[in-house]
Amino acid sequence: MKKKCLGNGKKIVVKIGSSLITASSGKLDSRRMKSLVNQVATLKKRGHQVLIVTSGAIAAGVECLGLKTRPKEIPELQAAASVGQGLLIERYANLLDKHGFKVGQVLITQFDIIHRQQYLNARNTLNKLFALGVVPVVNENDTTAVDEIKFGDNDTLAALVASLIQADLLILLSDIEGLYTVDPRLNKDAQLIREVKKITPEIELLAGGVGTKFGSGGMVTKIQAGKITTFAGVRMVIVDGSKPNVILDVVEGKPIGTVFLPKNKRTSSKKLWIAFGRTSEGKLMVDDGAKKAIVEGKKSLLPAGTVDCYGKFNIGDAVDIIDLNGAPFAKGLTNFDSDEVKKIKGLRRNEVIKKLSDGASEEIIHRDCLVVLH
Repeated sequence: MKKKCLGNGKKIVVKIGSSLITASSGKLDSRRMKSLVNQVATLKKRGHQVLIVTSGAIAAGVECLGLKTRPKEIPELQAAASVGQGLLIERYANLLDKHGFKVGQVLITQFDIIHRQQYLNARNTLNKLFALGVVPVVNENDTTAVDEIKFGDNDTLAALVASLIQADLLILLSDIEGLYTVDPRLNKDAQLIREVKKITPEIELLAGGVGTKFGSGGMVTKIQAGKITTFAGVRMVIVDGSKPNVILDVVEGKPIGTVFLPKNKRTSSKKLWIAFGRTSEGKLMVDDGAKKAIVEGKKSLLPAGTVDCYGKFNIGDAVDIIDLNGAPFAKGLTNFDSDEVKKIKGLRRNEVIKKLSDGASEEIIHRDCLVVLH
């Protein structure tokens, strides 16, 4: 099946994983980096706006510090990243400079996505870099990130960035050709899945674990990235990044790798931020009538349709909306804290006023701050 060719002037995010640009010795693979950057430069010359999401700062630090193995403890990993990040961006800058392009380094943590103003600042910065003809090179800020705020893998970071800038295409360069029916490293009968129209539970079951000793991601994180991009209206392709001219082949529409097809209609940036930029602090269970009103009627969530409340959250926090079976189907920003929700769940408007005050909101979650996920 022939894939869609992008033509000129489109936004493309290229994610380069550490396993792809790290040699077996643990050092950066300069030859591979040069090949990939040359392809990015070609796209720029064709009129595309290209953003690179890259791993490799820790690997560069390990090489510079002369360490025999990758550290395991967070402080050591952060120290290695601190040393390596400058070296990594310098490598990209030197390679792109040979083609006449400048590089802009952007370091992001989940904090920058969770908070609305930080989210908008990051988007404005990236769009300005595009306007200036600069190639943004994005990485997670490993020098300050800890377990609670780490993306965990740059697949997720790349998907969030792609949705942030409303990219047309996300290319995940992997050490495997794409999504298979079974792990091709363990079963010779594995078949490559060329196209994913919808991420079903069956598709999720196909995902494996971590692929290499230097990388931190696997197919699991790529499926998660696919959930984000397809919802955001961004086409995503997983391909083997070691193949010659693979980036150019994807953009030209050649049938390689696995393509995840996006929704036809793009979601607003605010709702994308709610859906994927905010961590849920609790859950609201609703009855069937409320679910139908939200999904089909595009209505707000009212106290009357709210059955129960789980977790401790404050006004303005993101919460999941679940049905009577406990399945999440929407997410939104709440107008009440968890204690207030417990007091007003199942009540009509006049009863809410008696429990709280005349100034109490009519909706637990207003439609403008609510996004349907399924």
